[in-house]
Amino acid sequence: MKDLAETALNAAQVKGAAYADVRLSHRVQQNLVVKNGELAASTDDATQGFGVRVVVDGAWGFASSARLNQSEVADVVDRAVRIARASGRVLTERVELGSPVSSRGSYRTPMERDPFTVPLSEKVDLLLRADRAMGAVRGVTVREGQMEFVRERKLFASTEGALTEQELVESGAAIDATATTADDVQNRSYPNSFGRQQAQAGYEFIDSLELDRHAGRIAEEAVALLSAPQCPSGVTTVILDASQVGLQIHESCGHPTELDRVFGTEAAYAGTSFMTTDKLNRLRYGSPQVSITADALSPGGLGTFGWDDEGVPAQRTFLVKEGLFTGYLTSRETARRIGQESNGTMPMSTWSRDRPRWSR
Repeated sequence: MKDLAETALNAAQVKGAAYADVRLSHRVQQNLVVKNGELAASTDDATQGFGVRVVVDGAWGFASSARLNQSEVADVVDRAVRIARASGRVLTERVELGSPVSSRGSYRTPMERDPFTVPLSEKVDLLLRADRAMGAVRGVTVREGQMEFVRERKLFASTEGALTEQELVESGAAIDATATTADDVQNRSYPNSFGRQQAQAGYEFIDSLELDRHAGRIAEEAVALLSAPQCPSGVTTVILDASQVGLQIHESCGHPTELDRVFGTEAAYAGTSFMTTDKLNRLRYGSPQVSITADALSPGGLGTFGWDDEGVPAQRTFLVKEGLFTGYLTSRETARRIGQESNGTMPMSTWSRDRPRWSR
């Protein structure tokens, strides 16, 4: 991978790039599903490839490929440079990246037990034990348990001298019980209210969830909901649990602080952002008890890493501090536009796309 990276950077400079970087990635994922006492699915997927970004005459160019060989690298670099030159013809603002980033080193997810070395039989046996515990509760008609494991090995290198290697591992699991009558359906899940509970950790995280110990309880709760009275209406105090608060912060607080969304270079069905730069350090976002950080240092976080995908070191940044809006999720380019340096919040979605995976 290092040889391919060096080839890409050399080729980009020969073709006139003022800046270039390359990201190489190999990602594997395993999914297991047990449903109603049977192994319903067991899949292993893998993807690998690389992406090259270049700045030529002040404009970006990007290209990627799943073929990891020297000749393909040369073709991808050539395509990226041609795209940059074409983009330069309609350029409205030159790319400025700020201070050079020359990070070097390696990072690996801390873990006690590599989930990809755990026997498949051990994983399936845990899901089946949880399934039996749910099935022992009268009134439960559908039981499901699942696990997911991810490993991504990636390398980043740039013409500024950066060279980082990372191995990020995720483990996650969930169980789900559905109870039914002729006119009602109720569901309870553990440990999250939707999907899995996923963490950047080894198989020890799965052990800590104790799926089989909680299975009977959630099954009983699902059945109890069938005869429970309706929640009364009225104005009252609502207590939100962590999963709901996390989702609310992600959607209502995380996405609006994406600086590229503020500048209109990204827009989704949710729109752009109301947190424009004139509100920075002025907008009262919440009470003094509210502080929100972009934290790539927190153990187990899905957004935890050694460096982002521009080689900027991981850090902890306040987006909202004691109720005041104080910061953005930035790239090197967007941070420069407001006179700042990147705070290391630019992880890319995949090797094949030149687009950040914000707010994770």
